[in-house]
Amino acid sequence: MSDTESNPEIKEEGPSIGTYEGARNDAKQRHGQGKTTFPNGDTYEGSYSNGSRNGQGTYRWKNGARYSGNYKDDLRDGNGLFVYPDGSKYKGEFKAGKRHGTGVYVYANGDAYQGQWEDDTKHGQGTYTYQSTGSQKKGLWDHNNLTGPGEIIHADHKISGRFVDNSRMDMPVKLTFLKTGWVKEVNDPSLVAMTGAGDVAVAE
Repeated sequence: MSDTESNPEIKEEGPSIGTYEGARNDAKQRHGQGKTTFPNGDTYEGSYSNGSRNGQGTYRWKNGARYSGNYKDDLRDGNGLFVYPDGSKYKGEFKAGKRHGTGVYVYANGDAYQGQWEDDTKHGQGTYTYQSTGSQKKGLWDHNNLTGPGEIIHADHKISGRFVDNSRMDMPVKLTFLKTGWVKEVNDPSLVAMTGAGDVAVAE
């Protein structure tokens, strides 16, 4: 499982440089709808207010990245979709240029995290799903780290307990077999230690 996203920060060019085509206000500032082509090859097309990116717009980087969504004072703010150069993407809320609020991040390998974010990190309630197995980890995240009560859900059973970190749980844990509903408390780490994406090792 990835603890950090593959594209944590991609800088945007300042709003006042480059070649601009569009509306201006009486002070000759970029204001209203317009398009800017920056010297480095990036482009922005969308709404300006008094010289700053405000409202809906699309910023395209020359490396293939793309953001479409809301801006506030030149920063991504509100709802938007960010597609990164490696094909991963985030759809959800932004604040002051960072992932913040509720959103879904789909990794290049197909894994996905859906839940709460703060300052570009997984923070709050969320679920990480492994594309290869369909297994899920659900719980409370603290700046990319699972902590406290949570669950690991597999095709035929789930493990309930307290996360120590992203790959371990405290003893004991509770195993629930989904088809029969049979529940067993396990205190022996060797009975529930597993390997592979989506699995968890139980701490001594």
